[in-house]
Amino acid sequence: MNKNSLLIIFLLLCLNSLSQSNISHYIFTSDVHFGLEKKNFRGKTNVTAYEVNKAMIDAMNTIAKTSLPNDKGVAANTEVKFVDAFIITGDIANRHEKEVQSATQSWKEFEDCYLQKLSITNSKGSKAPLWVVAGNHDVSNAIGHYKMLKDEKDENAYIGIYNLMLQPSVLKTKSNFNYTTDKIHYSKDVAGVHLQFINLWPDSLERSWMEKDLQNVAASTPVFIFTHSYPDVEARFFINPNTNHSINEKDGFENLLSESFKDGYSSENPAIIEQKELEVFIRKHPNIKAYFHGHSNYNEFYTWKGIDGTIALPCFRADSPMKGKYSAKDETKLSFQLISIDAEKKLLTVRECLWNINLTNNSITWGNTVTISLQ
Repeated sequence: MNKNSLLIIFLLLCLNSLSQSNISHYIFTSDVHFGLEKKNFRGKTNVTAYEVNKAMIDAMNTIAKTSLPNDKGVAANTEVKFVDAFIITGDIANRHEKEVQSATQSWKEFEDCYLQKLSITNSKGSKAPLWVVAGNHDVSNAIGHYKMLKDEKDENAYIGIYNLMLQPSVLKTKSNFNYTTDKIHYSKDVAGVHLQFINLWPDSLERSWMEKDLQNVAASTPVFIFTHSYPDVEARFFINPNTNHSINEKDGFENLLSESFKDGYSSENPAIIEQKELEVFIRKHPNIKAYFHGHSNYNEFYTWKGIDGTIALPCFRADSPMKGKYSAKDETKLSFQLISIDAEKKLLTVRECLWNINLTNNSITWGNTVTISLQ
């Protein structure tokens, strides 16, 4: 091989390396619900969340050597090679009711699964970080619920997420935890994109934090929101507007968010005013380009237009390994998502990763995919 040939090969390798440096990948899932059992899974019945989540992790650990589909999306038809972070939008534990185990035990199992068994590495060869927010079940365990729980409160799952993600100088414990002030929200700057991780849903308190956070973000920088609840939030999440604002079965409000419900006095009413306020916020910040969430437990790529139809926000809803609306009945529909960003071309591709089809080698089968511009 002559010098010219070697030079060409070297230049091609440099170009390939440069093109790869513009690409970032993130695994996204939600509602892992440690404490539940899956009625049927891989020929067995009443399978624990620990076993099901471990099986999903085994599949996730194979993704680096998986080739992306030829779907014209970001990095199409190339090997994934790395994952920059792993994201979960809540319901780490289930509510501690009936035969469900405690949030304390669920958090221990979550740590063992997701902190110990994930072997995914990032583009620098280090272990990919885990980014987590809380779901309504985690919060309900921390502050109580209108249904009878085995323990009135078990804050350990919520506190575990708080300490893991915010890393306070003085760790939170049951003795110094206060849900009114101890909210899980933080942000990350990655691959030319700003990620905001929000406590449950962007209510007025969260939007105030988001507004301050966005003051340090250029208007040209795409912003993604990661939170537990879908944009058209449920009324029951708000503070009870009735009498003493208590959590009680008659009213059905759960006091999970930081503001009282404004659309009447029934938890059955739609949250119209609240959604309009979020719509106004999104319209004010056109660089918010995507909204990722769980809670309703099925894979979907859709557009939220707001109550008045003044926005068009791309939304990405994740399946649950334990409570999937469709995957609970059809195991082949179990999925997580791979988020891929091309910082140079300003493109986002989200791909559905079906993880329970090829069981012999835990390989991924590609499902639905969507690509959007971040311009």
